[in-house]
Amino acid sequence: MNIALFGYGKMGKMIEQIALKRNHTIVAKVDVDTTEINYSEIDVAIDFSMPNAAYGNIKNCLEHNIPVISGTTGWLQDYQNAVDLCKEKNGAFIYASNFSLGVNLFFELNSYLAKMMAPLKQYNVSMEEIHHTQKLDAPSGTAITLAEGVINETDYTNWKLDEAGEQEIPITAKRIADTPGTHTVSYDSEVDGIEIKHTAHNREGFALGAVIAAEWIVGKSGVFTMKDVLNLS
Repeated sequence: MNIALFGYGKMGKMIEQIALKRNHTIVAKVDVDTTEINYSEIDVAIDFSMPNAAYGNIKNCLEHNIPVISGTTGWLQDYQNAVDLCKEKNGAFIYASNFSLGVNLFFELNSYLAKMMAPLKQYNVSMEEIHHTQKLDAPSGTAITLAEGVINETDYTNWKLDEAGEQEIPITAKRIADTPGTHTVSYDSEVDGIEIKHTAHNREGFALGAVIAAEWIVGKSGVFTMKDVLNLS
């Protein structure tokens, strides 16, 4: 299939390598200096751009009836607008804070553990995420998704970066050079602790998941998640 890459940084280049290995064609590499895009030759778009560009990219694709996969974080104030436009245009759209297959299994494990821990009020939950120094948003979209997974199953009502109040999940965000991404969810009581952790060894897992999602969405209409792609719903 013909893929357009919106954002041609490290992730865009990694997605390109994997897509080519899977016999796809890259027909557009859209970056900050791109002025013209031939939408007619695009089968599916993959957006790993900047937070201030993501919604515009998604909007343009949906208006041209192009399925779009977005892994950009930090733009979610416009997420509902993207969903509404997708439905209006009968388009196809997937947003994921993390396309890694392992991370999406981790999301499921996180929700299941939260459901088991919900009655045990002696345990307090906290989270830590570690990323490379070039990551602009904090906490990461993945950490926010993990926090939302806990909130959906427990009495916690919100998350907060660093110091958190009662019924808020504290998230610590660290930025360390050359760290693809580590996420830890911890439950601690006075007598013991329980911890689950996902460690990315490189960016390839994120890129592979995005390409698999792009392959899956072609020919479909609707707003989907990686649960749908991996048949975890």
